[in-house]
Amino acid sequence: MSDEVPLSGLVAILALLLLLSAFFSGSETALMRLNRYRLRHKARDGHRGAQLAERLLQRPDRLIGLILLGNNLVNFTAVALVTVLALRTGGEPLVAIATLVFTIVVLIFSEAAPKTLAALHPERIAYPAAYVYYPLLIITYPFVWLVSAMSNGVLWVLGVRDNEAQLHSLSNEELRTVVYEAGSLISRKYRNMLINILDLEKVSVDDVMVPHNEILGIDLDEDLEEITDVIRNSEHTRLPVYRDNIDQVIGVLHLRQLANLTSTTKFTKEDIERLAAEPYFVPEGTPLSTQLVQFQKTKQRFALVVDEYGDIQGIATLEDILEEIVGEFTTAPSTDEDEIVKEQGDTFLVAGTINIRELNRSMTWALPTNGPKTLNGLILEHLENIPPPGTCLKINDYPIEIVSSDDNRVQLVRMHAPLTHHKI
Repeated sequence: MSDEVPLSGLVAILALLLLLSAFFSGSETALMRLNRYRLRHKARDGHRGAQLAERLLQRPDRLIGLILLGNNLVNFTAVALVTVLALRTGGEPLVAIATLVFTIVVLIFSEAAPKTLAALHPERIAYPAAYVYYPLLIITYPFVWLVSAMSNGVLWVLGVRDNEAQLHSLSNEELRTVVYEAGSLISRKYRNMLINILDLEKVSVDDVMVPHNEILGIDLDEDLEEITDVIRNSEHTRLPVYRDNIDQVIGVLHLRQLANLTSTTKFTKEDIERLAAEPYFVPEGTPLSTQLVQFQKTKQRFALVVDEYGDIQGIATLEDILEEIVGEFTTAPSTDEDEIVKEQGDTFLVAGTINIRELNRSMTWALPTNGPKTLNGLILEHLENIPPPGTCLKINDYPIEIVSSDDNRVQLVRMHAPLTHHKI
């Protein structure tokens, strides 16, 4: 029968078979190369091609079986056609040469080129191909099911289970990589915010709290005039109320309530104690992600951080957690300006009480944060004593010179930024 078909017709059929082979090869690569999360997003937005592709990829074994069925059928038919053409034009000696030439043509035009194109632009090829494969899978389902069952049986014997191939959820580190790779699709500001959200589990309330010795509050044992000065000069809207020391806290006062009271009359200590809300305590070491949820559940914004013995270690607020995500947003002057003073070159005078994470953030440094929270604590841990002025040391390649200290702590240091330091 092939003798009745003109050579031009056979060549046209061969060209069509090559195009079909290129379609099967390229669409296979495109469908497997699709970003599954972008595919899911487009499918939920109503993109018909994405919806069909998502259905096909729910059973990749059957999709691969369908593609291989079509591709092999086309390729084998093309090989037989090349043999017929060689016999009709040059006899048996031409068959070997024609087979070699055809192999090179298939490799270039039906394999390498379409697969490379599909890898570079998977969505352009995968979505239109899904319109072809979906009905084709329905038509050939019995045969494809049989091939899929047999191939899965072989894999099962080899110890491979299909549940191992399910799409896994992304871990925090994988999400971080996705955010970084978004590039210009997400502005740098929002990208940093997303990274900060992912980092909330790594940061605890200890890292953001106002430490015990810096807590500003209302001591009911003081004179009313001194209490009034504390309230008048406070930069905060909530202040702890205590007697004698902060460990004897009795409540938290919202200054707005006191302002409402003093609009008509002068307040007293009894008014402060009456208006103070019950204090809210959280254990030290609580991750910020957990504490943010707890603030939301308890409708709180102000927490006293306590250790395992119940002693107050500091104060953590909702504002502190939000600033970990979005950065500084208050209008109050930052204490970093007072705690970090630039000298000549890359030399800085730094207060020993500064929080290490704040120092790293302000200077884009990389001092260790997995131990002490303050620079003073880091130096004391490194030296195991309180150093006198003039002592020099180096921590993570950051030269440090002790400028002043007392019997309890390092007060001021001179720090030199290394020539090359890690960016946070």
